[in-house]
Amino acid sequence: MTEALDALLDLLDLEQIERDYFRGRSRSALVPRVFGGQVAAQALVAAGRTVPGNRPPHSLHAYFLRAGDPGAPIVYMVDRIRDGRSFTTRRVVAVQHGNPIFHLSASFQTYEEGLEHQTDMPPAPDPESLPTAAEMLPRHLPADVAARLIEARAAVDLRYADAPPWASVGTAREPRSQVWFRTNGKLADDPLLHIALATYVSDMTLLDSVLLAHGRGGWAVGDVVGASLDHAMWFHRPFRADEWLLYDQESPSASAGRGLGQARIYTQDGRLAVTVIQEGVVRVPRS
Repeated sequence: MTEALDALLDLLDLEQIERDYFRGRSRSALVPRVFGGQVAAQALVAAGRTVPGNRPPHSLHAYFLRAGDPGAPIVYMVDRIRDGRSFTTRRVVAVQHGNPIFHLSASFQTYEEGLEHQTDMPPAPDPESLPTAAEMLPRHLPADVAARLIEARAAVDLRYADAPPWASVGTAREPRSQVWFRTNGKLADDPLLHIALATYVSDMTLLDSVLLAHGRGGWAVGDVVGASLDHAMWFHRPFRADEWLLYDQESPSASAGRGLGQARIYTQDGRLAVTVIQEGVVRVPRS
């Protein structure tokens, strides 16, 4: 396990301060606010700590309400909405400085057999054939920006199948993007941990396809400003976040200063593991 992954796992290991109250820390991000994927993953961990271990999450729906302060702890307050025979529902509010910054609803289910079908996995290059972030980023970004981005993503091996937005500025493309990802090290056999880590990564690149449609480079080059607004995930089948996962992303719409991204996450052997939808603020800076 790498030092960066160990630090990320420590970040997700929340401190329990009351029966349904948990406290989390933050890490520095590329922008002066808490990374949205971190808050979503921590909130899901907080909810999962109040649910029996044989009921992994099957969905989450979340809203980002305020920019988080990376220098202050975050308190996660869990509301035990329902404990049924098959399903468990939790609501989590993340609070900083007396204000809610994030709201999450999550549902958990006991495993059961049922009908099966899925959308086929799209074609994608072998992840081992693609350049690593450390190899790709310095080719396209200023050295200081590349170094910060590599550091921020050091816990995850994330590889772009095509040129990312900041490598094709000024050229509008089809609003589709693919990345392969896995953690930089092996993880324990804890389904909640693997789902939390996929939740963490899911906020890194989902709006890339919005930027590609307009030839914008994004947050790394500063030709748009934005933030996540809401985030939804459905967990269909078991997966491991320490094994290669294909994040196949597209944007069906952008309007009114907002962009929509939708995606599917597949295991390397073609099983559909997760569906993700996110809307975010995507604005062109005023001159």
